[in-house]
This record gives sequence, C-alpha cells and structure tokens, in this order.
Amino acid sequence: MNKYSKFMTGMLAGCGLMMSSAAAFASDNVYEVTITNLTRSQTFTPILVSSHRAGVSLFELGSPASDELAALAEGGDVAPMTALLSSNHKVKDVANSGGLLAPGASVTVSVSAKHGARYISVASMLIPTNDAFLSLNGVRAPRGHHAKTYYSPAYDAGSEPNDELCISMPGPVCGGQGGSPGTGGEGYVFVHTGIHGIGDLDASIYDWRNPVAKISIRRID
Repeated sequence: MNKYSKFMTGMLAGCGLMMSSAAAFASDNVYEVTITNLTRSQTFTPILVSSHRAGVSLFELGSPASDELAALAEGGDVAPMTALLSSNHKVKDVANSGGLLAPGASVTVSVSAKHGARYISVASMLIPTNDAFLSLNGVRAPRGHHAKTYYSPAYDAGSEPNDELCISMPGPVCGGQGGSPGTGGEGYVFVHTGIHGIGDLDASIYDWRNPVAKISIRRID
C-alpha cells in the first residue's frame, strides 16, 4: 500500500469514527420535565422522573399498588421505586427534584434519553394525604423541540385507609408517620376522591379538584 492509499484509509477510518460518535451523540437526548403544582394547599414530595423504553409501568389502575409505589404514595420515599426502575434494563435514567414543591410553584428535572428511551414517567406524593400521588405513567415524549404538556389527576394507591388523621400523614402540616404497608386500604389504585374532612384536615383548605399537576416535557440535544 502506497503512502496515498494509507492516507486515504486513515481518513476514511477517521471519518467513520466521527460519524459513529456523531450518531451516538445525536441519540443521547435529554428531556427537561417541568412540574407545576396546581393545588391550593397540597405540597408535592420530591418528584421522581424516569426515562425508559416502552413496556415500563409504575402502576395499573384497578390493580394493587406495588410495595415501591406504596412507599412513595404513603411516605414520599422515592428510593424503593428508584431502585426498582434502575434494575430494569428498559429504564435509562432516574432522577428526582430533591425537595418539596409548594402550591403554585414549578420545578424542572432533567433525564437522559439514551438508546431509544422515548417514554417518561413521573410520580410524587401529595401531602398532607394518606396515600395520594400524582403521576405520568409511561407517556410518549415529544419527538421535536416543542414542549408537550400533560395534566395529572391525583391517584389513590389504595394501600392505606384514608382516615385523614395527622398521626398517619407525614409532612410539615401533620408531622405524622408515612409508610404503613399491610394496614388495609382499598386494595387497588384509583383516581383519588379528595379530602372529605373526616379527620384532622379541613376539606375547605386541603381538598382539591383534578388535575393537580401540570407537567411539560421538552427535548433538548
């Protein structure tokens, strides 16, 4: 092989490497997920956001909540759900907002979307409640750069009785204990019916009308 042939071979190999790197970079998108609290008096616990392929679900309406979902919905604990999602090969990234989100406030959480992860899931507990949570359950993320907006109702995990007693509701309002698996409840996930004032909470203050959260997803490169 002469010097010219060697030079051309090296150039072609270099171009191939550059094209492969560019393709890999192009497929490594990031999604910015912005959550706005639409309630009057409910606070959102740290908000979990995940990017994944099709076939990942946080819950199924009408079916029992997983232990991981119950931990999130009863106590705002995102660690068990984070561990469960992270162990799934279809899940590409899991992050959370790291703090409470007050009524009327917004927060943005970014997740990577490598290797065809085109679906987004979101979950967070509402406090003060027994086991209410908001969620996007595997929605398709936007292909382009225009934001796609969803609205989440409040769901009931059905894993804890809705006694509305402060002793069983965590957070700054009540300061009770979260997380009480095995203590009853409806036994399946459904759309929450709100605060009724049967315990320690004033329904005129802490009740809500769905939706409870506005969630916008925007792709950035």
